[in-house]
Amino acid sequence: MRRITRIATVGVASAALALSATACGGKKSTDTGSSDSTKAGTTAAIAYDIGGRGDQSFNDAAYAGLEKAEKDLGVKGAEAEPTEGESDADKVQRLTELARKGNNPVIGVGFAYAPAIKKVAAKFPKTTFGIIDDTSVTGPNVANMVFNEEQGSYLAGVAAAKASKSGKVGFIGGVEVPLIKKFEAGYVQGVKDTNPKAEVLTQYLSQPPNFEGFAKPDLGKAAAQGQIAKGADVVYAAAGLAGSGAIEAASTSGKWAIGVDSDQYNQEGLAKFKEKILTSVTKDVSDAVYNLIKSVKDGKAQTGEIRYGLDKDGVGLADSNPEYKKMAELIAAVDKAKADIIAGKIKVKTAP
Repeated sequence: MRRITRIATVGVASAALALSATACGGKKSTDTGSSDSTKAGTTAAIAYDIGGRGDQSFNDAAYAGLEKAEKDLGVKGAEAEPTEGESDADKVQRLTELARKGNNPVIGVGFAYAPAIKKVAAKFPKTTFGIIDDTSVTGPNVANMVFNEEQGSYLAGVAAAKASKSGKVGFIGGVEVPLIKKFEAGYVQGVKDTNPKAEVLTQYLSQPPNFEGFAKPDLGKAAAQGQIAKGADVVYAAAGLAGSGAIEAASTSGKWAIGVDSDQYNQEGLAKFKEKILTSVTKDVSDAVYNLIKSVKDGKAQTGEIRYGLDKDGVGLADSNPEYKKMAELIAAVDKAKADIIAGKIKVKTAP
């Protein structure tokens, strides 16, 4: 598998130059159409979101889907890392180089790729472009892989309310954007429906256009420490790589953390904190990536909105931690809530 090394951005021009030289083998084509150098479905590429591979969360889930496609489908995979403080122009350059090389599909991990995919997909009509967590960009060769994050977060709220002894729980959002507000809305509703007297402390780490709230663990750690100091004994962070800092803070304080996107109890990079990871809200990003790659390889490329919710196990709640002694009781409450959401008895909010 080919992978771009993460580098610091010196400027738009230098970042674009570095990416064009390394993203896909070092050759820069002047062709603006789709490449015929590689048979469709034999290679696939993912361009990572802020934090890159190794975030123990969102990006790593996408990588797992690519890795599975390599093993099960025999495709070759390419990866492209983000650069610090990059612009949309950098993303356009990255996706263009991946498409020129003949990768198909080319997948942007995260809503931040929407402007770039809108520009690049039109220039490569024979290439399928996937984007995770966005429906704003559409086209005949664009697949929008989206999730009902609010549903999974509602279940996390139920779990937090059940596990909390203080009656105070925390929510940490990486960046205050509509996507992360969905996590907040579901979580708060789940907490309040389970314990109306519970208090939810909410904090966002950064505001757009500053997206470092998805990338800096120290920010998540400080926010969690602040919430714990105010009495929170369960902290849920939807903050990408920054969320690992929140997990560390909860663990070292003897409080519970709730992970996000992947089952973070089983993430190797978080192993020393795993005993205090109560559960994780999971998004089946890995299967979404795998399914898109397989559809292209099979000659039936997915396009349009592809939605994953509780009804398809596209989101859910992990129950991996044997350290929580009342896990069976907690899961029973979660399972009831899940059934009620699927049946339409509970309508989960998508905004606070």
